[in-house]
Amino acid sequence: MKLKEMPVSLIEACKLSLLSAEKIKSIQGNEFPVVVSLTTIPYRLSKVHLVIRSVLSQSVRPRHIVLWINEDMQSQIPQSLKKLVGDIFQIRLTKLHCSHKKLIHSLELFENLPVVTCDDDVIYDNNWLRSLIETHKKYPDCVVVHRVRCIKYDDNGTLLPYKQWNCDGKEDEKSLLPIGSEGILYPANKFSELIRNDKLFLKLAPKADDLWFKAVALVEGVGCKKVESPVKDTIPIMGTQKVSLKKENVSEDKNKSQWQALETYFNLK
Repeated sequence: MKLKEMPVSLIEACKLSLLSAEKIKSIQGNEFPVVVSLTTIPYRLSKVHLVIRSVLSQSVRPRHIVLWINEDMQSQIPQSLKKLVGDIFQIRLTKLHCSHKKLIHSLELFENLPVVTCDDDVIYDNNWLRSLIETHKKYPDCVVVHRVRCIKYDDNGTLLPYKQWNCDGKEDEKSLLPIGSEGILYPANKFSELIRNDKLFLKLAPKADDLWFKAVALVEGVGCKKVESPVKDTIPIMGTQKVSLKKENVSEDKNKSQWQALETYFNLK
């Protein structure tokens, strides 16, 4: 977390925490038939209630919010989360440890609803979900995302390091890589059982769920659109940033190696 982000993070966390669980669960607002789905790890379990609170406080409320946790964590669920369980928010258990569980289970459980994935270490702007939904209404068959990178190759067709996957606005839609931290909407009934093939994704992209979901979208012809009404950036939650797949995937360029495995297997290049 950057030093300049700390005051904002503290203020927003305090605002959300001061609302009683009953009050935040009873906030009235427009509902849209969509599922917000996420997962977490033991290190962040005590803080993830802030994410749930920020989603419950959206200007457009989802029909469901589901937190998927590994079954080994059941006894560790804090009261701060249990108090938020109700008509909208639920906690479900899975045998999986990987981050892919934030999407694959909800796609199966709520097969007729779009699923929006989010991260467990940031606070979202009040119009974050509305922005995704507005673009989804215009492009109902596409993945919708707030932020993207662009999968890049050099002039010889060699995949560039992940840090160079920047966008200049001229890229083909197929090269757009949705970034999960800002939220991604996946349309209903557009993905086959392939997306839930845990043996395959644990082999090809065990630590890069966004890359796996992108590869499957390409295989199955599902397009990608950026939101047309951007919102304020997410706010990192203090005390959640020390453990992160991002550090390993980016600093060691494991995103590149995992994408190479995916494009070779699915012949995506």
